[in-house]
Amino acid sequence: MSDFDDLLQANREFSDSFDLGGFDGKAHAGVGLITCMDSRINPLRMLGLKYGDAKIFRNPGGRVTPQALEALVLGVHLLNVQRILIVPHTRCAMAASSEAELRARIGESAGTDASWASFGVVTDQLDQLRQDVAKVRTHPLIGDRAKVGGFMYDVDTGLMTQHV
Repeated sequence: MSDFDDLLQANREFSDSFDLGGFDGKAHAGVGLITCMDSRINPLRMLGLKYGDAKIFRNPGGRVTPQALEALVLGVHLLNVQRILIVPHTRCAMAASSEAELRARIGESAGTDASWASFGVVTDQLDQLRQDVAKVRTHPLIGDRAKVGGFMYDVDTGLMTQHV
């Protein structure tokens, strides 16, 4: 018995009626999205999109990290991304704790020192959002090749508000 049997069974059931094959991997709606890994966020549904419409990159806090920038460059040049949305959210754990607090909590949970770890805590979400949007807009391989906007998603109402 595997720790993943329930998920593998659900996948077999998904596969039985799978009708989404044959896509070319491009963003058919021209959308690239950077958002948080928070399970309260349903990226396609919140934007009225469907399978194959967008390239989605998720990480803690919905930050524009070097890996996120790499994904956006690939999306813009190879995968039809023409509009980029950067979308952190309300009540985000990455904005609710300090680095020291997270290190202490992780260390306690792990039973080992985590003082060396970095978690990318955000002290001011809107300021960080402005910085992240600027980082994408001024990237030499993205620049004016895509429209870039910064939004805040409210996990309690489902509404997104544009801030940048």
